[in-house]
Amino acid sequence: MPSNFLEQLVAEWYEYQEYFVKRNVHVGRRAKGGYDCELDVVAFNPSKPHLIHIEPSMAAHSWAKREELFGKKFEAGRKHIRSLFPGLKVPTKIDQVALLEYASTCNHTEIAGGKILLVSDLLKQILEELKGKDVAKEAVRENLSLIRCLQFVASHRAKLCGVLAARGSPDGRGTIPRG
Repeated sequence: MPSNFLEQLVAEWYEYQEYFVKRNVHVGRRAKGGYDCELDVVAFNPSKPHLIHIEPSMAAHSWAKREELFGKKFEAGRKHIRSLFPGLKVPTKIDQVALLEYASTCNHTEIAGGKILLVSDLLKQILEELKGKDVAKEAVRENLSLIRCLQFVASHRAKLCGVLAARGSPDGRGTIPRG
C-alpha cells in the first residue's frame, strides 16, 4: 500500500483518536477498468459521529492547480465515501481537509470546498495532546510509530527546545559536537 509520511502521520493520528481509518482508497470503478480517483485518508468515528477526508500534499502548486486537484479528490470523496463503511450509520456531513506544507492561510483558508490545514498546525495539535501523556504510564501504541515518536519529543521537550529553536549548530561550525 503506497503511502507518504504525511498520509502515515494523519492516519496514525486518527487511529490514535479511535477512528476507523482507510488509506489510499480507490473509488469510482470505471466500466473499462481503473478508478476515477484515489482518496488518501478517510477516517470515521461512530461514537462522535464524525467523518473526515484528508488529502495531504507536499506539492507547491499554484492555487489554481491546487483548486483543480483537490476539487477532483473532494468531489470523488463526497460521491463515494459513505459507501466505504457498509453497515455503519455515517454522517451526511463530511469534513474535507487539504493538509499542506507549502502554503499560508493568510489569504486562503479553504480550497475546493474543503478546509486548509497546515502541517505545522497539525503537529501543534498532536504535540498539545501528547505533551501531558507520561511515556511510562500512557505510551502510544507501538504500531503508531510516528505518533509515538512525537510523544517522546513532547516528553523530552525541555531538552529539545534549545536544539529546535537554535539557528545553525551549537558549535557554530555546522556540526553538532559529539561526546
